[in-house]
Amino acid sequence: MTGDGLFPFELRVAAASLSGESDAEWANVAAPYVGAAFLGGLAIDEPTRTAAREMVDERDREEFLPADPLAFADEQLEALADAPLVAGLNVRAASPAPIRDLAGVCADHDAICEINAHCRQDELCETGAGQALLCEPDRLAGQVEAAATTGASVSVKVRTEVAGVDLPAVARRIETAGADVIHVDAMDSEGVVADIVAATDLFVIANNGVRDRETVREYLAYGADAVSVGRPSDRPAVLERVKAATEAWFESDGTATTGATR
Repeated sequence: MTGDGLFPFELRVAAASLSGESDAEWANVAAPYVGAAFLGGLAIDEPTRTAAREMVDERDREEFLPADPLAFADEQLEALADAPLVAGLNVRAASPAPIRDLAGVCADHDAICEINAHCRQDELCETGAGQALLCEPDRLAGQVEAAATTGASVSVKVRTEVAGVDLPAVARRIETAGADVIHVDAMDSEGVVADIVAATDLFVIANNGVRDRETVREYLAYGADAVSVGRPSDRPAVLERVKAATEAWFESDGTATTGATR
């Protein structure tokens, strides 16, 4: 996979990571309906792991907190070795070195390393991870560069509606740093997807509220290369609707699902 517009997976539907829930077992259940599944999010350094523990204790959240994050990543990705999908791992860290180590595991499994610039929980943002990275694009670019040096394909999960953030400009910065994919949680600003598509050659995955034909067509009409399903990703009926709508879109558009370019 490269950042030149080549599609990294044929079935343009992804299952998006859900903290503490999206593991290999979850991905295997989704496999008949998706072309990719992002495990995680996984906190991989001490600042983000401390923040994750606080969220578990104080908010009763679900979080992945294995004793050895790298071993956990290796085990989970190995469990998907024969799955008919592209595996990804959404990771949270405050600095580049842990990202590099984790991306090396992803590279070993031909998996996507997805840097989390998305989580908005105060505990995580205070470490400099999650959406705090959107406010410091040079730091985010440093994490992308660290991941890309391993040969792993790199995605960045972002969200719209972060005050003071020019998301198309951030997208251009991470593309220059070596990212291949941008995974956009559009919130209530779906049109930003079109702005990012116009600004870069990144593979754009659009997320938020993807449930049916109408929501799929809205994001694909903005130019997204794929859509992803979040909370309902454990519901086969929803995944089946999204898969059918996505396939119908590209068939009617006359765009091949393999080796196509924008």
